[in-house]
Amino acid sequence: MPLHRGRIRSTWPFALAALLIAAGFPAALAQAPSARDSAKDAPYAVEYYYKTSWGHSDEWLRLFKKNHLPVLRALKAEGRITELEMEKPRYHTTEDGRWDYRVTITWKNFASSQDPGTEQALIRKLFPDQELYQREEQRRFEILIAHWDLPVVEVSTEP
Repeated sequence: MPLHRGRIRSTWPFALAALLIAAGFPAALAQAPSARDSAKDAPYAVEYYYKTSWGHSDEWLRLFKKNHLPVLRALKAEGRITELEMEKPRYHTTEDGRWDYRVTITWKNFASSQDPGTEQALIRKLFPDQELYQREEQRRFEILIAHWDLPVVEVSTEP
């Protein structure tokens, strides 16, 4: 008899779960807005870092402004990008931590940052001479030592 009581005690959580399922608990959860849905629509910020070969910083910037910045501005005009900033350090740092330019883009949401087809169509529209465009973009990346993308999230300073 004691063995039987132990089985009843160990199965009551499963019975409760079955009762909640039968009572429509999942339907109530499905109607509540999920954090996942909110996150899909949340702004998505990325810092793009560029480290150029010594002596080529100005050339890289000229090519960036000529060939890439117009694409970013067009994406902003479409509403995919909500904020666009570009910065460089005021002073030099150590070589291992050095970067020359940081472009911070706040995308409307994550999905807005993931549509290369639209970007390629914009590039063809903005730069009819695709051979020149490709050559200059090739050069822009040849003079880079490193490039990295860093998605960032806001941290509240409130207690």
